[in-house]
Amino acid sequence: MTNPHYPVTGATAVRPEDVLPDDTDHTDFDGVAIRKGTIAAFLQNAMRWSDPAVAEPERQELMRAIVESLPALRAVGLFDVLEVRDERLRKILAGS
Repeated sequence: MTNPHYPVTGATAVRPEDVLPDDTDHTDFDGVAIRKGTIAAFLQNAMRWSDPAVAEPERQELMRAIVESLPALRAVGLFDVLEVRDERLRKILAGS
C-alpha cells in the first residue's frame, strides 16, 4: 500500500532525507506545516506526561504541547501505524 503523504522515490524504502532534506527544517503535509523534530518532541512529551510523578501544572503544559502537535502527527500518518500504549493518553488523543 502506498502512503499518500510521502513522495514516491522509486526506492523500496523512504529515507529521512527523502521526506525532509538536511538543509530544510520544515515541510508541508496535506497543508499542515511540520517542523523537523515534531515526532521526537511528541514522544518526549508523551513519555513525560505518562510519568505518575509529574505534577499537575507540568502535566497540563505537556498536554497543551501534545495537542498542538496532533495536526502534524496525523498529517504524516503517525497514528495510522503506531498506537499509544498509555490508555489514558490514547483516549485523550482519540477525543482531540
